[in-house]
Amino acid sequence: MRIVVFGAGAVGSVIGGRLFQHADRHGHEVALVARGAHAAAINDHGLTINDPHGSEVVRVPAFERIDEVTLDDGDVVILSMKTQATAVALDALVAHAPAGITVACAQNGLENERLALRHFANVAAICVMLPAGFMDPGVVDASGTPHNAILDVGRYPTGRDAVTDALANAFQASGLASRSLPDVMRWKHTKLLSNLRNVTDALVVEGEPVKELMASARREAIASLDAAGLERASVDEDRARRADTMVAAPIGGRPRAGSSTWQSFARGDGTTEVDWLNGEVVLLGRLHGVPTPVNAMLCDLARWAAATGVEPRSLRAADLVARLPG
Repeated sequence: MRIVVFGAGAVGSVIGGRLFQHADRHGHEVALVARGAHAAAINDHGLTINDPHGSEVVRVPAFERIDEVTLDDGDVVILSMKTQATAVALDALVAHAPAGITVACAQNGLENERLALRHFANVAAICVMLPAGFMDPGVVDASGTPHNAILDVGRYPTGRDAVTDALANAFQASGLASRSLPDVMRWKHTKLLSNLRNVTDALVVEGEPVKELMASARREAIASLDAAGLERASVDEDRARRADTMVAAPIGGRPRAGSSTWQSFARGDGTTEVDWLNGEVVLLGRLHGVPTPVNAMLCDLARWAAATGVEPRSLRAADLVARLPG
């Protein structure tokens, strides 16, 4: 099958780059679809992947538009853009792709699979644990070691099949830890909890006392997931999955700069995925009668910061507390 990574920034470039680099081990064709400057740099000079073990240049083909890539029934398109860009990406995919492809969502949050399932019958969810960075065209950092990533995959909403098994095997063959699971969304629900702190990592001065505030955000999220009947992997399961499989480590003596949300603010993107992280908690809370004032405040904060061009890591904990109601 052909595997196309659509929306290849930091996460997608690492996934697609490693898959292409080790295609001789799994036998699938691989290509990236990336934004203009990034795609051009990859095609001109190759994709440079820096990780704790060194740097490698991968000559993976990159395209600027999904309709430049030939797709057939049985192929897999991995979505790796942030959720705010998913609807537009799916419109482009629907206009070009046959109905028999599988759309696999290597994205944070819980909304992307629902969006994809409106258009395609075969949808897979990927629980992504991949600390990565992308600031310069053609160059990405992958901080995970000994594996750059954990990419557990399964059908959405439940189950596993030959495609998710093949995808997990391709990830494994490419040095990316993966399992094909019948309950992958259970793991994505737990991943959502860890993503709640992306916004404070992006906007709050390092060392500021936000631990108690984020504990409240997490309690709201757990209560909302429970009220919605959405099961999650336990803390012990999550810890065991990561142990000896992937930890973030410095690259060339420099630590990872920050979360994907921090990178959005640092690049001045003007949008963030917070409405689909903390905002998912707010939505579930409103649907099921669970108050979520902390997560609602964090969403409002992210929108205000993106609209006004607030510098990353420039706010104080007191600035956040002052925004809470009452």
